[in-house]
Amino acid sequence: QGQLVESGGGSVQAGGSLRLSCVGSEYLFSSKFLGWFRRPLGKELEGVAAINTRSGAIDYDDSVKGRFTISRDNYQRTLYLQMNNLKPEDTALYYCAASLGGRDNAAGPLSRTRYGYWGQGTQVTVSS
Repeated sequence: QGQLVESGGGSVQAGGSLRLSCVGSEYLFSSKFLGWFRRPLGKELEGVAAINTRSGAIDYDDSVKGRFTISRDNYQRTLYLQMNNLKPEDTALYYCAASLGGRDNAAGPLSRTRYGYWGQGTQVTVSS
């Protein structure tokens, strides 16, 4: 069934950019939804961006609209999150996820319950 492996995290100053990557198996990349989530230290997991692989529709959390861009390369089986104009409040552990095996197929694309497979996470730290 495979796994998801994130990379690209790091430490940047406010206003900087990072691009996260997530490589997965062909099986997982056949999921209806692929998404990025984040967990700030001491806070709940929150949905950041998601793409419907059937329709191409994309959803973003309001906090990242206009700054973050989700995209995918099916040939490379890679999901990306381009993050521009980063803010200190973007500091978090970022996870990619695939919706296969999710426990709630009626949940929205930014809901954690929609997703059944998760990567191990990559840390993003933004200093002011």
